[in-house]
Amino acid sequence: MNLPLVEHRYGERVTILDHPWISSALARIGQKETSHAELMSLVRSAYTGLAQLAFAMHLPTVQQRVATRMAEQHGEQGYWVGRGLDPSASIVVLDVIRGGIVPAQVCFELLTAVLPVDNLRLDHVNMARVAGPDGHVSGVDLSGSKIGGRLDGATLIVPDPMGATGSTLVRALEYLAEHHGTPAKVVALPLISTPEFLRATLPAHPNLHVVAGRLDRGMSPPEVLASVPGSSWEREKGLDEHDYIVPGAGGVGEVLNNSWC
Repeated sequence: MNLPLVEHRYGERVTILDHPWISSALARIGQKETSHAELMSLVRSAYTGLAQLAFAMHLPTVQQRVATRMAEQHGEQGYWVGRGLDPSASIVVLDVIRGGIVPAQVCFELLTAVLPVDNLRLDHVNMARVAGPDGHVSGVDLSGSKIGGRLDGATLIVPDPMGATGSTLVRALEYLAEHHGTPAKVVALPLISTPEFLRATLPAHPNLHVVAGRLDRGMSPPEVLASVPGSSWEREKGLDEHDYIVPGAGGVGEVLNNSWC
């Protein structure tokens, strides 16, 4: 698939887009002057583009033969034949509350537009980062999660916008494996990812793939920033002392919900 991609050394399971429209949208999302209404529209639009590319890359496909409106007039010539998403595939979208609420709804609606809803599900994990006395993230708290069934054999889509420490995704996968089974494939869709996120999450599932709208590693030394991403992975840094992404977009979950506690 000929996609606009960033060259990197993180391995085959990582895709980082170099998509001018999505990059421009992410720049707007990160600006303090962007209003809440603009932010919501930008997040929805950015996830529409990111998810469509990720679905084409990672969801099962089958050859299809579909009658169009022209079939009545032209018979066999009026059928479309081509490859499309497999309608029998089991797909679960995971909403990681709070930042993932809007992205998960966007992904779920994109899938229900073209696939039978019987094989789709939107699950909800209520998670919150827990910070220690020094301000660093020390864990993740789960309570009130709503999981609609088993995950064995399914493709799990996780559209959490900020791929920061990776602790949220890792803990979610641990929780799901313990209580609801292990998906066949996990596709994480952060709008922005850090090297730390990739380092933490890739070992969490042997078939976990990351498709990111942007890579941020702004806390790295200048010589590292001048190198191909991933070539000095152990020296790359995208998080500040409070585990926020730099340059990043600030607390997107708080901004999206206009709730700061």
